[in-house]
Amino acid sequence: MGFYPKNIDLYELALLHKSTAVRNADGRYINNERLEFLGDAILGAVVSEVIYHKFKYKREGFLTNVRSRIVQRESLNQISLKLGLDKLVVAAPTSNPQSNNIWGNAFEALIGAIYLDQGYERCYQFIEKRVLEEHIDLQKTAYKEVNFKSKLIEWSQKSKVSVDFHVIEEYLSADNNQVFQTRILVNSCPAGTGVGHSKKESQQNASRLALKKIKEEPLFWESTEINVSEEELTPLKEL
Repeated sequence: MGFYPKNIDLYELALLHKSTAVRNADGRYINNERLEFLGDAILGAVVSEVIYHKFKYKREGFLTNVRSRIVQRESLNQISLKLGLDKLVVAAPTSNPQSNNIWGNAFEALIGAIYLDQGYERCYQFIEKRVLEEHIDLQKTAYKEVNFKSKLIEWSQKSKVSVDFHVIEEYLSADNNQVFQTRILVNSCPAGTGVGHSKKESQQNASRLALKKIKEEPLFWESTEINVSEEELTPLKEL
């Protein structure tokens, strides 16, 4: 990691999954969940600062989406594997690393251990230099577009229901930028309304909300499984 640990016990704890049912000298169960909680907060703070400086003129919504893509569980699982943590994590043989996100959780716990052992600055350097610069393409991640409209249309065709897109309003924002508002109807039922600086953007935002509604409210419409992650469904900020 580029430094010598002061307290190796923290790192051993960071790699100890709860499935092992290990107890300390006092008889208490110990695992990496508390360090994971701490590491999650530190990782979010560091990534936020890095992308804040990297994308100097981007709005809050853009920065939020970039951060979400970096810290989403699937991404953290991959980073953990690239760092080789899968060879170090201690877990019960019956645990399923993929479904339980053991690798990504251990990575966050490792961040928590580094923070407690080395302080914020060293932790910042590790995340920036050894994680983001080596394993994350920030430009590619930032401009990766999830086509929610295509996902919605694909679902509608598979489920044999109608999906209609209607631009219900056009107006100028406070800074004189054109804004469009699109509403989506699924079999004539309102499913989501989104705004954007173009019709395409408003349709994408509305489609995101429609997919979320379909996934979370089975009584709204009986749907087939939708191939979209929880991180992708993170609500967008209104313009």
